[in-house]
Amino acid sequence: MAKGAVIPGSSPGTATMPPFFPRNSKYGIEMTKIISHENAEHYTWGKVCDGWHFLKSSDLSVIQERVPPGGSEIGHYHQRSNQFFFVLAGEATMEIEGHTFLIKPQQGISVPPKVPHCLRNQGREDLSFIVVSAPMSHGDRVLVG
Repeated sequence: MAKGAVIPGSSPGTATMPPFFPRNSKYGIEMTKIISHENAEHYTWGKVCDGWHFLKSSDLSVIQERVPPGGSEIGHYHQRSNQFFFVLAGEATMEIEGHTFLIKPQQGISVPPKVPHCLRNQGREDLSFIVVSAPMSHGDRVLVG
């Protein structure tokens, strides 16, 4: 919400939301701010893929990743993390428990904990997607053959 925006359910002029929530605020969350590629924590994986942490907490992670044509991750599963992948651009080929799914822009797929999966970009353009993990998936990955 913009600075001074009305909180849903309140009357105009009665309750406004601050431009950010400071750490340890009455809302019980860390500072909230507008996040983008320019200010998000960036990392690389697989030598050619990019990731940006839009939300990084122990109980919830929201990441945007970019995978160039031919890029893929190693087959794996997560002990605790439930993941949801949502494609923004390009096409993701997702193998989940031996079944192959082609996920197109504006489509998503869920992967429960302990289910082997592998994401690949077999297309001709960059694959861009959001992955939401609860709890955070980093440090929770087990590689499979």
